[in-house]
Amino acid sequence: MNRIKGKRLKLGDTIGLTAPSSPAKSEIVPEAIQAVENLGFKVKVGETCYAEYGGYLAGTSELRANEINEMFANPQIDAILCLRGGYGSPQLLQHIDYQNISQHPKLFIGYSDITALHTAILQNSGLATIHGPMAASDLARDCSDYTREFLLRVLTTNEPVGKIYNPEGIAIESLVEGVAEGEIVGGNLALVSALMGTPYELDTKGKLLFLEDVGEEPFKVDRMLTQLALAGKLEDAAGIIFGTFTECESINYSRGFNMIDVFKNIAAPFNKPTIYNVQAGHCDTKMTLPFGVKARLDATNKELIIEESVVCHD
Repeated sequence: MNRIKGKRLKLGDTIGLTAPSSPAKSEIVPEAIQAVENLGFKVKVGETCYAEYGGYLAGTSELRANEINEMFANPQIDAILCLRGGYGSPQLLQHIDYQNISQHPKLFIGYSDITALHTAILQNSGLATIHGPMAASDLARDCSDYTREFLLRVLTTNEPVGKIYNPEGIAIESLVEGVAEGEIVGGNLALVSALMGTPYELDTKGKLLFLEDVGEEPFKVDRMLTQLALAGKLEDAAGIIFGTFTECESINYSRGFNMIDVFKNIAAPFNKPTIYNVQAGHCDTKMTLPFGVKARLDATNKELIIEESVVCHD
């Protein structure tokens, strides 16, 4: 399927900064703006970046959805970067103008709770999106050169990313050998699970399913993966990519399974090419993954190759 794509960014282009989920602490917002400016871009700051509603939301669902709709429609904004994740993006899905996005495609970047928006935008507007670092969560917190350079590489070049590399000293591991091709889809496991049974349920048929999470014990990851398995999502996938599962050690069961055990128990029986320990997700040093473009997973050789650029050609 041919996806629509946002334009390649150039230095001096304007990035819209929005908070679709939880609010950021007020003191971090100027640092987030400065961090994006330090990358060489101008910043248009959305009202949600300073908003707070009910303690855990960056404004009402209408405010947050309207801001995204307006940023896609605004010709002075070249790309949209999320301030942070947290909770709240599923509330927006019924309010997003997907036709507007199709008509005004732009690069859209975020991860974690932003998974719901990635999925809905990809499946309802056809726009390829970017699972990558966010302004307050990452760029404003002395993020690594690897994180910044990987993001800029994806945003500013027409060339496909090609073979991805973890940060030095961290190996990608193979769970099930084999080769598969398809678009990368998915994101945060809890959000993929939360969308099950809704009109925005993730379509994994023929796709490379990427999953990551944070702060979930193995039995909870088991529960969510089992839900995906029972729904046919693992069987439908061409291959599986497990990112980082940060702070996911067992607390309640000291002799219980670890995360690799869970992957082996739930995912491996489907015999899909599968790798794990890909450094994308809730990790200090993270890669940027394009969603909705062609990729090749060679689990035998522990390789993931992005074969298509996420930006439209100039």
